[in-house]
Amino acid sequence: MRPVINSLIVMAVAFLMAAQARAAAPKLHQTVKDWAVFTTKSGGDTLCYVRSFAQDKAPKNVDHGDVIFFVSSWKSGSAKHQPSLMTGYTLKATPPPKARVGSTRITMYADGKEAFIEEAADERKLVSAMRKGSLLRVEARSARGTATTYEFSLSGITAALQKADALCK
Repeated sequence: MRPVINSLIVMAVAFLMAAQARAAAPKLHQTVKDWAVFTTKSGGDTLCYVRSFAQDKAPKNVDHGDVIFFVSSWKSGSAKHQPSLMTGYTLKATPPPKARVGSTRITMYADGKEAFIEEAADERKLVSAMRKGSLLRVEARSARGTATTYEFSLSGITAALQKADALCK
């Protein structure tokens, strides 16, 4: 009888873990050209974000892993239109990553495999440029010292941000 109870407990725990994993998984709401709109629950709040994968990666002879650019907002209002970069490798802090859309250039800071913008005014400046631009270019350096460059299409960013904003009202 005890092995049956243990098996039932293991199955119940596995079922609960699977249910929690499904609940925590981001939900895709819409894809707008090169950008996708997601929501996810985190600590009782809702995170709404848009993301796009790098369409061009340099140098070509290294493994970059997935390289994704995000713009995130919290339903609670704790952050709005917060840009970030995620790479498949650890970033070097110096020189810091730099994002550019047209003549707008913003310095980011590296934190492990991610890069963020320190000042809210610079976040707003970059997102505004992204809405008007056609190409986002990010330059970074790997922890091993490899200089990297990524290009992201901005096709669909404005409509994607509008959808994300509507989801996080």
